Amino acid sequence: MVLTTDIKRWWHTQPAMTQLLLGVTIAVFLIEWLLGGSTVTAVLYYLGAKNDQAIIAGQWWRFITPIFLHMGLMHIAVNGVVIYFMGMQIEALFGHWRMLALYLLGGISGNVMSFALSPDQSVGASTAIFALFGAFLMVGESFWENPVIQQLTRQFLMLTVINLIFDLFSSGIDLWGHVGGLAGGFLLAYVVGVPRIGAIPKVKRILAAITIVIAWVALLKLGFTNWQ
Repeated sequence: MVLTTDIKRWWHTQPAMTQLLLGVTIAVFLIEWLLGGSTVTAVLYYLGAKNDQAIIAGQWWRFITPIFLHMGLMHIAVNGVVIYFMGMQIEALFGHWRMLALYLLGGISGNVMSFALSPDQSVGASTAIFALFGAFLMVGESFWENPVIQQLTRQFLMLTVINLIFDLFSSGIDLWGHVGGLAGGFLLAYVVGVPRIGAIPKVKRILAAITIVIAWVALLKLGFTNWQ
C-alpha cells in the first residue's frame, strides 16, 4: 500500500513520463554496449536503426526504434540532458500522456521525413527532441499574449535555429530527421492541445491533423519511390 501511494505521488508530482523515457533510453544504450558497442553499425541495425531498405522490406518498426538508439557515449549524454530538461518543460505544459504522444509521434515524423529524403542509416532521440522544440513553438504562437511564454519561446526559437544551423555544417547529422521532427511536433501540438494553458481552436486542430496525415502519406510514397 505504501509503495502504491509512493508511485501515485511520483506520478502526480514529478515529470514521470520524461523520467521513464530517459530510463528506457539509457537501458537500450546498455543493451547496445552488451551486444558489442553503440558505435557498431551492425549492432544498431540489429536493434532497429532507421534503414531505408529494411523499411521498404516491411520493417515498419524502424520508424520508432531509432528514437531510443544512440551512437556513442557523447551522443546519448547530450541527448539525455536535453530530453530531461526539455521534457520537464513540455510535460509541465501538456501533461504526461500528451508529452508521450508528442515525443513518440514527433520522433516518427522525423524518421518518416528522413526515410523520404536521406539514404543514410540513422539513430538518435533528436527527431523526438526537435518535436518537443516544435511543440513549444506552437505554444508560443498560440499563447503569445502571455509574457512568460513570450520570453521562453524566444529562447527556444533561438536554440532551435542554432541547432539547425549547426546541423547544416556538421557531418553525420540527420538534418531531415530533425526538420521532420520539428514540423511534426509543431503540428501535433495543435492536435493534442494544451488544456493546462488554454483552448486551441477546433479548426486549427483539424487542419493540423489533416496536414500531418497528408505529409506522412506523401513522404512515405516519396521514400518508396526514391529507394526501391
